[in-house]
Amino acid sequence: MPLPPDYEERVYAGVLGKLIGVYLGRPFESWTYERIAAELGEIRGYVQTRPGVPLVVTDDDITGTFTFPRSLPDHGNDPDLTPQQIGETWLNYTVEGRTIFWWGGLGNSTEHTAYLRLKRGTPAPESGSITLNGKTIAEQIGSQIFIDGWAMLAPGDPERAADLARRAASVSHDGEAVYGAQVIAAMEALAFVEPDINRLLDAATGLIPSDSTIRRLIDDVREWHAGEPDWRTARARIAANYGYDKYRGPCHMVPNHALIVLALLYGNDDFAESLMIVNTSGWDTDCNSGNVGCLLGIKNGLAGIDASPVDWRGPIADRLYLATADGGRAITDAVAETYHLVNTARALAGQAPLAPKDGARFHFDFPGAVQGFQVDPADGDPALTIENVAGHSVRGTRSLALRYHGLETDRTARVTTATFIPPEAMAIPGYGLLASPTLYPGQTVRAELAADPDDAEPVTARLFLRCYDTDDRLETVDGPEASLAPGARQEVAWRVPDTGGRPIAQVGIALTGAAAGTVYLDVLTWDGAPDVVLTRPPDVPFKPTVGATMWRRAWVDAVDLFRDRWPESFRLVQNAGTGVVSQGTSDWVDYRVTADVTPYMMKSGGLGARVQGLRRYYALVLAEGGTARLVKALDGVETLAETDFPWSFFQSYDLALEVVGNRLRAWIDDRLLFDIEDDEPRLDAGGVALICEEGCLGCDAVRIAPAG
Repeated sequence: MPLPPDYEERVYAGVLGKLIGVYLGRPFESWTYERIAAELGEIRGYVQTRPGVPLVVTDDDITGTFTFPRSLPDHGNDPDLTPQQIGETWLNYTVEGRTIFWWGGLGNSTEHTAYLRLKRGTPAPESGSITLNGKTIAEQIGSQIFIDGWAMLAPGDPERAADLARRAASVSHDGEAVYGAQVIAAMEALAFVEPDINRLLDAATGLIPSDSTIRRLIDDVREWHAGEPDWRTARARIAANYGYDKYRGPCHMVPNHALIVLALLYGNDDFAESLMIVNTSGWDTDCNSGNVGCLLGIKNGLAGIDASPVDWRGPIADRLYLATADGGRAITDAVAETYHLVNTARALAGQAPLAPKDGARFHFDFPGAVQGFQVDPADGDPALTIENVAGHSVRGTRSLALRYHGLETDRTARVTTATFIPPEAMAIPGYGLLASPTLYPGQTVRAELAADPDDAEPVTARLFLRCYDTDDRLETVDGPEASLAPGARQEVAWRVPDTGGRPIAQVGIALTGAAAGTVYLDVLTWDGAPDVVLTRPPDVPFKPTVGATMWRRAWVDAVDLFRDRWPESFRLVQNAGTGVVSQGTSDWVDYRVTADVTPYMMKSGGLGARVQGLRRYYALVLAEGGTARLVKALDGVETLAETDFPWSFFQSYDLALEVVGNRLRAWIDDRLLFDIEDDEPRLDAGGVALICEEGCLGCDAVRIAPAG
């Protein structure tokens, strides 16, 4: 089926609906209907139940939804993608005990149980089967909450969406949990072309067994809706017939699926009303609300979200976090994730990828999109407001209007977006936020700016960034500036300077020197290989007592022990298997990485490049038997080249690995050991890593520089 003409914007609305639903329901997740009614009343806007916890947080619903569909591009966008390949994706992006899902233990958490099966060699779909894990565990809610991303890859094709849902859900679930996921996926896929909820339900229920519990409960809720106008009475019937007392386990699929159907039927196609019903009804509120929000976002588009009297989009500002082993994609936004999904769907349809405004990182080319940009709270009384507007763009259709006032004195107005863990997210409770910066020294930042032709006087615009200092506070680094006369347009470019090992947390635009006016930000982007040394900042003491943590948190820690109490900057300990600490982004293509490594005791270890998670990378390693190897990990480890190289514990070695196109070159102590070309399938981009297999490895500095 061809992609709908408004496909991209409808996916964006679906992504936003998912985010809004999850952030809305998360503060009172698992509360009963009775407690919500008594303490909160009807849920008609964002609420805060825990002081100090921000609205935008890490969450399993969001991370799983936008991570697991990466299995398709990671496996060549093969339409015959298998559950086993999706299981490999789980293992690649999941940091054990820390990311993506609830780590409740074997036989208690469905996803943790399936993960342990996969890790121990049981392939999907057996990993999630009732035969292996039992009916109750296999039929919990996880398959449903992670399914929206797959659905958005099959617009207008509910059969294909249900098939993708079956393959994805079976990695961890079985039985009724798979049927529920298929229903949600089929409805969301058909919602791209069909506006009627009842027709969506008809089509979706026709794709699951007629004698299934999911089919029966949907029929029941539809019957109750036909004869009962009060959603509260219908909710009580759900509790009596399909409640938690009948469907056991930590969070069963069946009761929560019934609440989704309830909200869709009684919400009368209204985004806010449907979210009110599904959240006020209790149980797994963020999961249910996320599915409802996504489906209605797809079906009714941005207009359906924006029609509400509630400002759903402003507080979120498109922001989301993906807590995975790919730290360079952790700090992301709804527009970026939309295009990841859109381009996967285009690949499946045999179409070329889209890259708005020549692939700019921030392009604002959807109505209302701000991509994480917010007025800087450090300014106190804001002298600036931001708004997505039509026009004022050379390469697209929209731009971000920065409307300023009162700058004729010495005031400065700033707008920023996060490039690393922001201060308010440093101590998010629950799912930890593992992340790497997205911007590094040596890269070139470019901003395309235009002043409104009706402005009365020139304004000065300056690029700036902020990095974490030794006390984990933000320190401003100013960049170049441009004087913009009314109606003038200018590109401002800045090669990011060395920050002394401090991770860059924000990038932004500062405006000064004019009474009032508007500057339009058309594009903000960056490119090029970094030129940076990753090490302990020089003014951070050995064994710091307070602060000075963010330079280490820039590494995604997927080893058993990675502490700051050792003389060298980095020491990895991995008790069993292979551990990885990584940093960098998928923008890094051709570069050279070098590091001093000291094997204290290990089976093998070394330096990785083009790292795309825990099981996808190139690496130069010192291996047992007195050898050096150049390896490729791609859902399994392949030795590309090997040579004798006697090495010893407690002796340091300088490793270097250069990746340019398909050519790989590797040195140890300035001696060229390998110079090869890697054929397909190969890894084309990614960050760097220190790797240790069963032992302990130390390193003081990792240097990344342009190749050549």
